Amino acid sequence: QVQLVESGGGLVQPGGSLRLSCVGSGFTFSIYTMSWHRQAPGKERELVAQITSASSSSNYADSVKGRFTISRDNAKNTVYLEMKSLKPEDTAVYSCSARNAFSGTNYWGQGTQVTVSS
Repeated sequence: QVQLVESGGGLVQPGGSLRLSCVGSGFTFSIYTMSWHRQAPGKERELVAQITSASSSSNYADSVKGRFTISRDNAKNTVYLEMKSLKPEDTAVYSCSARNAFSGTNYWGQGTQVTVSS
């Protein structure tokens, strides 16, 4: 059974930091490109950050460049999103996904809420 389970969300003040984690199971985590997405109320889901299977490449949405860092630990089947200098507009449900570039298979987690507010 494939699972992606996110954790680490919560309420944080503007300027604060959070680290999200996503643990995968039931598939060969190390060969999948991992991504973080977010969706705010009334808005479309957007890709926040992505990292290739061997961590050889990562990319970010312009809105988070310089503030967010994606990383992965294939030994722990985990992808992380380090978020710093958080802004109220970062408030959203953050979800991770796994994509196999060869088969096109996609898996999604349920998401974790991040709220940035004073």
